[in-house]
Amino acid sequence: MSILYVSPHPDAFPSLRALIAARYGEAGEGPGWGGAHPRISLQPPPTSRTPFPPPRLPALEQGPGGLWVWGATAVAQLLWPAGLGGPGGSRAAVLVQQWVSYADTELIPAACGATLPALGLRSSAQDPQAALGALGRALSPLEEWLRLHTYLAGEAPTLADLAAVTALLLPFRYVLDPSARRIWGNVTRWFITCVQQAEFRAVLGEVVLYSGARPLSQQPGPEAPAPPKTATQLKKEAKKREKLEKFQQKQKTQQQQPPPAEKKPKPEKRGKRDPGVITYDLPTPAGEKKDVSGAMPDSYSPQYVEAAWYPWWEQQGFFKPEYGRSSVSAPNPRGIFMMCIPPPNVTGSLHLGHALTNAIQDSLTRWHRMRGETTLWNPGCDHAGIATQVVVEKKLWRERGLSRHQLGREAFLQEVWKWKEEKGDRIYHQLKKLGSSLDWNRACFTMDPKLSAAVTEAFVRLHEEGVIYRSTRLVNWSCTLNSAISDIEVDKKELTGRTLLSVPGYKEKVEFGVLVSFAYKVQGSDSDEEEVVVATTRIETMLGDVAVAVHPKDPRYQHLKGRSLTHPFLSRSLPVVFDDFVDMEFGTGAVKITPAHDQNDYEVGQRHRLEAISIMDSRGALINVPPPFLGLPRFEARKAVLAALKERGLFRGVEDNPMVVPLCNRSKDVVEPLLRPQWYVRCGEMAQAASAAVTRGDLRILPEAHQRTWHAWMDNIRDWCISRQLWWGHRIPAYFITVSDPAVPPGEDPDGRYWVSGRSEAEAREKAAKEFGVSPDKISLQQDEDVLDTWFSSGLFPFSIFGWPNQSEDLTVFYPGTLLETGHDILFFWVARMVMLGLKLTGKLPFREVYLHAIVRDAHGRKMSKSLGNVIDPLDVIHGVSLQGLHDQLLSSNLDPSEVEKAKEGQKADFPAGIPECGTDALRFGLCAYTSQGRDINLDVNRILGYRHFCNKLWNATKFALRGLGKGFVPSPTSEPGDHESLVDRWIRSRLTEAVRLSNQGFQAYDFPAVTTAQYSFWLYELCDVYLECLKPVLNGVDQVVAECARQTLYTCLDVGLRLLSPFMPFVTEELFQRLPRRTLQAPPSLCITPYPEPSECSWKDPEAEAAMDLALSITRAVRSLRADYNLTRIRPDCFLEVADEATGALASAVSAYVQVLASAGVVAVLALGAPVPQGCAVALASDRCSVHLQLQGLVDPARELGKLQAKRSEAQRQAQRLRERRAASGYPSKVPLEVQEADRAKVCGVGGCSFMSLTSHSLCHHTPSHSCTLPSPGQSWGSR
Repeated sequence: MSILYVSPHPDAFPSLRALIAARYGEAGEGPGWGGAHPRISLQPPPTSRTPFPPPRLPALEQGPGGLWVWGATAVAQLLWPAGLGGPGGSRAAVLVQQWVSYADTELIPAACGATLPALGLRSSAQDPQAALGALGRALSPLEEWLRLHTYLAGEAPTLADLAAVTALLLPFRYVLDPSARRIWGNVTRWFITCVQQAEFRAVLGEVVLYSGARPLSQQPGPEAPAPPKTATQLKKEAKKREKLEKFQQKQKTQQQQPPPAEKKPKPEKRGKRDPGVITYDLPTPAGEKKDVSGAMPDSYSPQYVEAAWYPWWEQQGFFKPEYGRSSVSAPNPRGIFMMCIPPPNVTGSLHLGHALTNAIQDSLTRWHRMRGETTLWNPGCDHAGIATQVVVEKKLWRERGLSRHQLGREAFLQEVWKWKEEKGDRIYHQLKKLGSSLDWNRACFTMDPKLSAAVTEAFVRLHEEGVIYRSTRLVNWSCTLNSAISDIEVDKKELTGRTLLSVPGYKEKVEFGVLVSFAYKVQGSDSDEEEVVVATTRIETMLGDVAVAVHPKDPRYQHLKGRSLTHPFLSRSLPVVFDDFVDMEFGTGAVKITPAHDQNDYEVGQRHRLEAISIMDSRGALINVPPPFLGLPRFEARKAVLAALKERGLFRGVEDNPMVVPLCNRSKDVVEPLLRPQWYVRCGEMAQAASAAVTRGDLRILPEAHQRTWHAWMDNIRDWCISRQLWWGHRIPAYFITVSDPAVPPGEDPDGRYWVSGRSEAEAREKAAKEFGVSPDKISLQQDEDVLDTWFSSGLFPFSIFGWPNQSEDLTVFYPGTLLETGHDILFFWVARMVMLGLKLTGKLPFREVYLHAIVRDAHGRKMSKSLGNVIDPLDVIHGVSLQGLHDQLLSSNLDPSEVEKAKEGQKADFPAGIPECGTDALRFGLCAYTSQGRDINLDVNRILGYRHFCNKLWNATKFALRGLGKGFVPSPTSEPGDHESLVDRWIRSRLTEAVRLSNQGFQAYDFPAVTTAQYSFWLYELCDVYLECLKPVLNGVDQVVAECARQTLYTCLDVGLRLLSPFMPFVTEELFQRLPRRTLQAPPSLCITPYPEPSECSWKDPEAEAAMDLALSITRAVRSLRADYNLTRIRPDCFLEVADEATGALASAVSAYVQVLASAGVVAVLALGAPVPQGCAVALASDRCSVHLQLQGLVDPARELGKLQAKRSEAQRQAQRLRERRAASGYPSKVPLEVQEADRAKVCGVGGCSFMSLTSHSLCHHTPSHSCTLPSPGQSWGSR
């Protein structure tokens, strides 16, 4: 019999760790070492059997005289049922081992060091503040990791969680107060989740978290140390401790006394738990359905609600198009919906732009799925050539001090793949946290073999057709990356004048935003003074000048036709050329021409057949120039050239010049236009086809305002450079040919005849041999070192994910797709290229519609920028984050220290208390509600918090409704109304019908604010504020027929209302829907595959009921307004309704009972036509046919109310006088628009007479037929009027 020896002390966390491990061993398949469950002993092991030295506890004796194992780590590992406890094989086991080691070496020392001083168990040499700081540093990696993970390894507790939780037991019990737990919110959430597991609870019982008020500066974290306490503070604390000791002694005495026999002990009153820490703690294996059989928590908690649903949805296959069908190609009369995700970068993490994209896409996908269509939302990830290579290169240099060139291409690519396997699924984890209903079995990576084969096939086909060709042209070049970059990777920094910028590779900042003027002397001039002055912002490029251009009509330079200028540092002459592109009014009207380093100059050079001389290599060092400039870095050469011009007397001045500096958004280097041989795609014909598709209506772009941009881009498109000088990506399947035959002259790089493409090197060799008429053995091939632009593979994404060029069932069924949804900022970079390549390679459009959403900005309308501190991780909105947590994220970014401080100030201004926990549903709903069909969204996180409160409203409404329905409630088989519906039953069904109509109409039109507004209004303003309030007396009444009818209507509202909301709020609606009874046994198992409400299903429009309830609500608003004005919040005054005709009177009588409930009024009586109104009433208009009189006699002070009315009348008279003066002003009739004049006239007439009462909306007077007002004087009572 094995024995586990543990300490009996309740805070002996090493022993607790072993005991919890033993519990898991009992609950599982037995201890990991294979023996029987050990017996627990609270006594020390007998010395006669123990080894020497005696083992420290916990200790495990494996049978009498058997092996001894001691120490918490070793014992827990033996007792745990799955060894290291890591699901997923060795990789997960390594992760578990790393966290166990971290707990033993970092967490335990830091936790003990911080806790012992708090318990008074420290020596004088120990500094409690330093100990708390050490604990904060130990918690930081844990906080960051748990921001994206529920547990430390996998989806259930492992040995890693056990080691870390037990290590932190003492701090959570004695040190970490509520303020500290807010700082470490993710750690706290994880700790509570773990200790509420059954195995933990069996050993630990209820873990009581420390509630003492400790100054924030004494909490573990990065805050500054607290100042020393004053004598007054110490005295107060001593008194508090004394009171606490007395209270504890009293409690102890009471516990020792037996309770009186006649009294039963009262159950302990449960205090309200913080909604942020209510968690789902029932053991539910990943993929199994969540247990909702228990009682609903008191309030909505995102952590509780969102637990367990997503793994179950995924496990059940609800997101797969095959669900419920024999195959995807099975005919479906409801149709097919297919959409592919804009593949995020494998290096990336979600920001709010991603969250908006996925909230919209998932809402559409869920709506189509619930409508019964064969639905596929295909996930994928982009290899992000430049971004990924930069990340891995930095990692390689930081960890091993190696560059990629030192490592070699193949070894470097292995490092990239290794990094991708370790980090690349982070974005998928985040997408799942957002509830994205993607078919993960079809997830694709652009470097997968299937997609790589499609890239090769596309290149070879287009090259064979001459669409792809080789050419030497100007490209955007990053000297730091040593690669060409696309336009989308260039940031444009606007300067207003002279500015010093940091440039990678230069110690000193470089000057930009100035225009330098200098002179070229005229060759062969009779005067040494004749010169042409030119100006440039890049003075170093004058070493590559080959000409000076002037306008053909500029009279200042007509005498220079056929003349040349002398270059001061070179032996070449610079001809004066005449070209219309020159602006005669700018500067001197003369422009230096450097074809190899400026796009406009290049085009001038092409027109005038000028030589293009490159003066920079790929690293930005000068070439093809004389000493002393040769070999200088470009911006060092800038200073050298300027100094040389001054020395030769050719410098003519410098002035501030507003300009735009192009910066590489990856390296922050200044982009240089350089001439390089590259591969290009001819886009002219493909662009015409793409433009024509939109013109014909074959392709719809929404909002339609973007169609003009589409046509402008297509009409002015340039050929697309697809070469990138990288190693990570799709290596270009093109080969340079060398022919071992003297009859064939050697080729040069720009000559396309010496380049061949092939699906393999063997195929390329055969093609080359055929081209040059030689045998294959005389052909030598050298594959291009470059890779393809990432946008090339992304442009193939809609069909490459289905295996193109090979035929497959998915390609047949799902291509072309239905919709492409993305931000309008990549309309050209991605959308246009997908359309062009799809039409060219498949003959079909890749999708029928394109919906472009707005771009997310911050609450102030600023672009999201890390340096501003306004970039928000959606997971921070979902889980919440402290201000310090936001600051900590900046420290792990690549920002300069100066930018970090600026960003911190921005965070402090926008989020002074951090970001509260909002939950996934609130974030999704809020983002979709923001999605106007404009170009920008100014996102205020506080508005998202408002939708968290809306979730709480849903929660409480459903909880109340379930109580009202009762346990024995059985819904009718259909949602059709019965024969005993009340007026309010008919009204809520009518409003539900409208919500269904607006929701479907909004989804079809991509008008998401209309959908969210309709659903929000129905749930909040109609169901909760009106119907549930009117229902309370019905459900508590004696008429069971009416009550049962109301219950059926209530159930219908919940059923349909939750289905309406499901696409936007999948988690909370699933949670609530699963708690409702079902109409039939054949009902779908999940809300996400339950039919979406259709107008044909909900056709209960009832104009009569709506008119009656509109009157009731108008009366209610009037009564509430009067009660608020007179501060009658706790009194139910009587209400009298004065109507203009019998029909209105009958309607008012029918709704009087509802008014009484909704307005919290006393008696609600409808006055007979012509009957006098009781004295002492305040009046308000409910409609043009009904006035509301609220009895105030004896409830308010007449003198005070009279003073209020007189003040209002005085203000109204002042307004009238100002209006009269304005109308009497000269020029008023001629200058002011007629509609404004008419409005002013109406205001003057309204303010002029007694109808000033209509301005104040109500008064204390009785409104007589003659429109006179009689008020009681201050000395009169209400009864003596």
